[in-house]
Amino acid sequence: MIRHIVMFKLKENAEGYSKAENLERVYNALMACKNLPGITHFEVIIAGDKLEASMDVLLDSTFIDKEALDAYQIAPIHEVAKELIGKVREERVVFDYVK
Repeated sequence: MIRHIVMFKLKENAEGYSKAENLERVYNALMACKNLPGITHFEVIIAGDKLEASMDVLLDSTFIDKEALDAYQIAPIHEVAKELIGKVREERVVFDYVK
C-alpha cells in the first residue's frame, strides 16, 4: 500500500474566482478522482474556519501499490484536477510512503 498525502495553499484570487470559490472547485475536481482503480482510501479535507492550518486543502489517499498511484497520476480526470490546481495554488506539499 502507498499512502499519498498532498496539501495545497490557494491564492486569494485566481482564475476570476475568490479563494472560497476555488476551494469548492478544487474539492470537486479532486473528489471526481476518488473512484479510480487501485484507490482504497480517498479523502479531501478543506481547512476549517477558526482552526489552525498552514494549508487550505488536504488530500489523504491510499493506493494498493505504486503502479496504481502512477496510473492515478496520469488518469484524464486527475489531469483535469492538476490543471485547475496548478492555476489556483500558491504552494504544494506532498508526502508519499509505503504503508
